[in-house]
Amino acid sequence: MKFILATKQNMTQIFDDAGRCCPVTILLTSPSVVTQIKTKEIDGYNAVQIGYGETKKLNKPEKGHIKDLGNFRFLREFRVSNDEIGNYKVGSTVDLSVFEEGDKVKVSGISKGRGFQGVVKRHGFGGGRRSHGQKHSEREPGSIGGTNQQRVFKGVRMGGRMGGERVTVRGLKIVKVLPAENRLYIKGAVPGRRGTLIEVIQ
Repeated sequence: MKFILATKQNMTQIFDDAGRCCPVTILLTSPSVVTQIKTKEIDGYNAVQIGYGETKKLNKPEKGHIKDLGNFRFLREFRVSNDEIGNYKVGSTVDLSVFEEGDKVKVSGISKGRGFQGVVKRHGFGGGRRSHGQKHSEREPGSIGGTNQQRVFKGVRMGGRMGGERVTVRGLKIVKVLPAENRLYIKGAVPGRRGTLIEVIQ
């Protein structure tokens, strides 16, 4: 299993050898440090916890957990198998060298927060007709319940807070790996705004 933590930078486009345009998202990363090894005997499952980024705001429990490995802003853990758990040690680093061009990965991150949105934008409703007396109902949800129940069922799609949720996109292709610049080019869009923490897993 391959994994790394990165920060979303921006989107751009590059051209391959055949001259075809490819939209890519640029991820900026740095070597992540293994901060903890979790085993099935002690913790009930096998996982590797890694630290990424830098910060000055750490409380005493966090400093005691990380010890002298660094002041990490983010700590994330990834499940690994019994055969892979022996490949990691506390203090070792995980960098971009584990990935290659053409690898298919899944990425996870927190999507952009869009505030309170209506049903047309949030759920893709068509709205009302644009003619025959429709004055203020072009983007309204319409009927929300039957006449028999005299109530609104749970789970009815309505307007509300949109975005700010964890989103996972699978099957994205790595177009370019630049270990010297700590940059990763992934084809397509990645959830989140600029600066969002992104988990890249193969």
